[in-house]
Amino acid sequence: MTGAAANSPVDGILATVSIVLSLLVAVWALVAAVRHRPPDRVQFVGLAVLEVALLALTVLALVAIGGGDRPGEPGAFFGYLVTLVCLPPLAWVLARMEPTRWGSAIVCAVCLVAPVVVVRLQQTWEVLGG
Repeated sequence: MTGAAANSPVDGILATVSIVLSLLVAVWALVAAVRHRPPDRVQFVGLAVLEVALLALTVLALVAIGGGDRPGEPGAFFGYLVTLVCLPPLAWVLARMEPTRWGSAIVCAVCLVAPVVVVRLQQTWEVLGG
């Protein structure tokens, strides 16, 4: 592990919790979609809890930046950060608009994308000058 990775605010227990939570909601939504079920309360609560975790991760990153730390690729980092906090609300709105099995499929898809964005966020922080 490099020095940058050791000091990364987006690489820790909160990131791991966000990834695991997102994958759990994705599995639940996939089961619902396969069973031809619309999004249920568990999916919406899961999205809300995921959003809280992602907002906490965002606050940690912004506090680190305010303290003088810098991501390796600032443009990409902030792009991924904004995308990350927008994903759960987007899934919520689209799933509410589509109260069929496809709403559950939307939740599943977004919850599969979120962990990838968290990992990319970690990678863009750790880049050392390209």
